[in-house]
Amino acid sequence: MKKIILASLVALSAAAAVAPVAQAQVSVNINIGAPPPPRAEPLPPPRHGFIWVPGFWDWDGHRHFWREGQWLRERPGYVYAQPVWRQGPRGWELDRGGWRGGPPPGRGPRHEDWDDHGPGPGPGRGRDCPPGHARKGEC
Repeated sequence: MKKIILASLVALSAAAAVAPVAQAQVSVNINIGAPPPPRAEPLPPPRHGFIWVPGFWDWDGHRHFWREGQWLRERPGYVYAQPVWRQGPRGWELDRGGWRGGPPPGRGPRHEDWDDHGPGPGPGRGRDCPPGHARKGEC
C-alpha cells in the first residue's frame, strides 16, 4: 500500500512540474489599415448658428465606412475639433474629435445655450437624437 501511495505522489509531482510548461498564452492584435483618402464633399452655404463638420472615414470594427458631413449647432465658448486619423505606436487610431474647451469658470452656459448635443439637461435634449444613441451618451 505504501508503494502505491509513494508512486502516486511521484506521478502527481511530475505532472505538477510539467503542467506550467504545457500552458499556452494567446495574444490577438488587430491592426487597422490606413483609412482611404477623404471624399470630396461640396461645401454647403453657411447657416446662421451652425457649423459645418465635413465627413470622415469611420471604423465599425471590421472595415472603414464614410460618415457624411453634417451641420452642428454652435456652442458658445467651445471649439469643434474634427475627427482625424493618426498613425500611433499601435497602428492607425481615430481621434473622434468633438467639442473642446468651454466657458470660463463661473460662466457656465445658460439653459437656452444648450443644444441636443450639449452637456446638460437643457430643454429639448435628445430631441434630434437617433434611437438608442441617448442611452450611450452620444447625444
